[in-house]
Amino acid sequence: MLTDHGKQRISYGFLCATPFIAFGAAAVRPLRILGVYHAIGGVLFAAISTAAWTLGARAMKADVQTRRQLALAGTLLLTPFAMVALFWVGIGGPWAASAAENQMRYLVLIAMVLAATGGFVVLKEAVSQAGERLHSTLGFAAVMLACSLYLIWDAFVFGAYFAQEHGGTTPSAIVSLHPFQDLLVSLAGALTYVATAAFAAALARAQWLGRRASVAYIIVSFIASFFIVIKVLEHPDPAAASQPWYTVPGFILGVPALPLIMPSLLGVVLLRRAGDEQQ
Repeated sequence: MLTDHGKQRISYGFLCATPFIAFGAAAVRPLRILGVYHAIGGVLFAAISTAAWTLGARAMKADVQTRRQLALAGTLLLTPFAMVALFWVGIGGPWAASAAENQMRYLVLIAMVLAATGGFVVLKEAVSQAGERLHSTLGFAAVMLACSLYLIWDAFVFGAYFAQEHGGTTPSAIVSLHPFQDLLVSLAGALTYVATAAFAAALARAQWLGRRASVAYIIVSFIASFFIVIKVLEHPDPAAASQPWYTVPGFILGVPALPLIMPSLLGVVLLRRAGDEQQ
């Protein structure tokens, strides 16, 4: 029989893999069969919820405020990929989905961004109370800007698919703004990576994250944001690129949901810490 520690280790490993499992399930278009994708999504969501509770989300009921804050922040940061697992099974890329499915896609993406932003806000408060205010303030500023840009961009894309479903074509005014929309989502992605790096540094200063792990988060985040910036400078309009978008690192790393992977992994770390403190 598994001990509580064994259950936590399994939950930790599963939650670290959650973004990739969720993306894998979302990418397989043949799964989009009525009843099938509902069942798969429900099972994945239940598994993620159970693992999160086992690892540390239960600490939201703790008496110590810091433990509650860490558990809540971790849960919110993990929520985006729980949503992907629940709603996006078999949805495929925007080019493969129907206009109605794409409207749902971008509504879910709004909820994902808001959940991740809420997680960072709670984490900022927790880290500030622990005495770290420099990096957490920088991260807070970056994530608030990123959230605003994501919401503006998402409104344009949702409007485009809404128009397609009800009128058959995308209004020319929205089409003419595509380069501007790509700039918005690229900046939002880069700022999300910057926010992740800043909060990783803040967690290290508060001694809630190991130095090596913090350095790894910072390096990966800044490399990702660097590629996105280079992509914007070289090809502000994806249609003007001389090679397919999927061969350009900046395009891949800037796909709207991908920058949320790093915050999600930070969320798993926070849940583990909250759970460990309850032992």
